[in-house]
Amino acid sequence: MTHPSSFILIFSMSQYLLRRFIATVPVLFGVSFITFALVRLVPGDPIQIMIGPDPTAGGDRTAQIRRLYGLDRPWPVQYAEWVGYALRGDLGTSLRTGLPVNQSILERLPITLELAFLALAIGLLLGVPLAIVAAQHRSQWVDGFLTALVLLGISMPGFWLATLLVLWFSLALRWLPPIGYVPLLEDPVENLRHLLLPAVSLGVAFGATTMRFARSSLLEVFNQDYIRTARAKGLRERIVTYRHALKNALIPVITVTGIQVGRLLGGAVIIEQIFALPGIGRYTFDAISMRDYPVIQGTVLVFTLVFILVNLLVDVLYGVIDPRIKLAAES
Repeated sequence: MTHPSSFILIFSMSQYLLRRFIATVPVLFGVSFITFALVRLVPGDPIQIMIGPDPTAGGDRTAQIRRLYGLDRPWPVQYAEWVGYALRGDLGTSLRTGLPVNQSILERLPITLELAFLALAIGLLLGVPLAIVAAQHRSQWVDGFLTALVLLGISMPGFWLATLLVLWFSLALRWLPPIGYVPLLEDPVENLRHLLLPAVSLGVAFGATTMRFARSSLLEVFNQDYIRTARAKGLRERIVTYRHALKNALIPVITVTGIQVGRLLGGAVIIEQIFALPGIGRYTFDAISMRDYPVIQGTVLVFTLVFILVNLLVDVLYGVIDPRIKLAAES
């Protein structure tokens, strides 16, 4: 028989998630409005870029195309119409390809999400173990060396690291392909080989940031009374670290992970261009170059929604790792 407290917990969590979902509505509207306004302030006419240097394209043809895409109307009218369609799940039609933005995003989004997930995994696999080693050897040469590596990883631009990785592992050693993409279901091994360099390019900076926060959190936890008690009982350092300290030190790491998702999605715009990955980041980059308004607005909205959902998941993980946070959220 289910305990009544379980129903209370589920009801409270449902209320919390509902409040968070409601709070995302003004955020999405705000992001969509700012994006809508900014892309139209950028110099360049999408219709002129679409037509190109065609001597036969006169003013009548330009006006006709502009009227066809609804760009001849005032901005507030265009925005209201776009929001109306977006609420029904229609993000418009690309000015460049003529294809529905929804369809193009659904085809490319899994590639970007796979790249971001792999970069997150690489960052965590690098950051957390290095943080444990640095915290266990505080103020020793190992700690200083790892701290220097962290500063290097944080300050290294992703596109520069990507270029070095291609020059070394693709052109010099010929271990990994420099560009291209193979679907996961078609060939998992080739999929990993094509995504490894882009994921490392994105994941190194995230791993360095994770290591920095995890090390500071571990050092703080190591100074707690219950850690001193565990050591006084004669428990081995490995048990003290992994069973007692690490779980409580993960809260800042989870926070950083949620925040860094936005950075990974933003970095994917450049990384996908470098490695010729057909993801949503490259799709956005091409749209910005061509002033493709519907694509820019749609992809930014999707990026924002993914970021919000990931941070919502982070809030839920807080309660899983530390029940005290869950109880505090319910009260």
